Amino acid sequence: MFFCILQVVYLMAKLVLAYSGGLDTSVAIKWLQEKYGYEIITLTLNVGQNEDMKFIEEKAYKIGSIKHYSIDAVEEFVENYVNNAIKANALYQGKYPLSSALSRPLIAKYLVKIAEIENAEAVAHGCTGKGNDQVRFEATIKALNPNLKIIAPVREWNLTRDEEIEYAKKNGIPLSVSKTKPYSIDQNIWGRSIEGGIIEDPFIEPPEDAFELTKSALDAPDKPAYLEIGFRNGIPIELNGEEMNEIELIKFLNEFGGMHGIGRIDHIEDRLVGIKSREVYECPAALILIEAHKDLEKFVLTKLENEAKEYLDALWTKLVYNGLWEDPLRKDIEAFINSTQIPRVTGKVKVKMYKGNMRIIGRKSEFALYDIKLSTYSSESQFNQKNSEGFINIYSLQTVLAKKVEKINARREERTKV
Repeated sequence: MFFCILQVVYLMAKLVLAYSGGLDTSVAIKWLQEKYGYEIITLTLNVGQNEDMKFIEEKAYKIGSIKHYSIDAVEEFVENYVNNAIKANALYQGKYPLSSALSRPLIAKYLVKIAEIENAEAVAHGCTGKGNDQVRFEATIKALNPNLKIIAPVREWNLTRDEEIEYAKKNGIPLSVSKTKPYSIDQNIWGRSIEGGIIEDPFIEPPEDAFELTKSALDAPDKPAYLEIGFRNGIPIELNGEEMNEIELIKFLNEFGGMHGIGRIDHIEDRLVGIKSREVYECPAALILIEAHKDLEKFVLTKLENEAKEYLDALWTKLVYNGLWEDPLRKDIEAFINSTQIPRVTGKVKVKMYKGNMRIIGRKSEFALYDIKLSTYSSESQFNQKNSEGFINIYSLQTVLAKKVEKINARREERTKV
């Protein structure tokens, strides 16, 4: 009798699943019910993925969710995650602007929050055992609530995507992928990632059907386009002289930049788990804003600040990429970064786009350290060129002495040989 009571209690336990509406998490609803007997509560965060949240909710209920949470977190995502990435010029390995990586700690935070509200004993995600997202979710969840049980169905089940598709068909789970177009898509306002299928061959160009946000360079307009982006305290606040809500600004740049073929990324990425993977992304707004922001920083910060910031930016980016959003070091680095941004990283940057290429062609700021009276080669120059002779003598002193010693020792060796 006691055993039966325990079994009933176990069967009624709740689990909160981070639900995207895609193949992995749709299969997970049914699998978690079959394997553990959990009552499944699903959670979907709107971080700008341009999907029908109502449709996702209905799909979750159809598969077996007993309760669903849809949370609009776009504003929070941009203010507390994307903006930090802009200020840190976050490009992992010089390429990837952390579009998916940034959203994971935010989703994990709400997983924990809903689990606590619902008195659930466990949470789950749809990540594989090969990727970085499992670390991002679980490291954040453990930091926020180490008492929650974490289940990773795809990792535990060890199914291939083909096997997942067959399982979904067998169990009447609606599919958004097929064997002929088996892309795994993750999208938010900061970018779109495409994995799977032919893209896994690193020597084959990604087919056009993999892209949605960007045109190919061949199909982009035949005339160049120009944008003037205004920043205040390191944050984009203006386009072509008009102040804009930042969410709308990012959406505009995704559309406008994508139309001009800006934003496609194709590179070999070193994952945290040790695998090299071929990664394809579309991130028009992210690449435009980071490039413009970085240029403005070079204009207003000192050489030493820029050198120190380059190192700390890379460290911040690695922390986030590797799933350590909750590590104290992130906030430590952000304290330095913010001290460089407010108020000096304020000004305007001109961007030129043409058939997949983007260049910064102008910048201005009241905090600029560029002084034309010192830089000009015209008669207006106020730079005293005579000062350079003494500077060069001191600057090169040890190099000159080292070369002198090298020559003395070389002559000594020659005499010894004789």
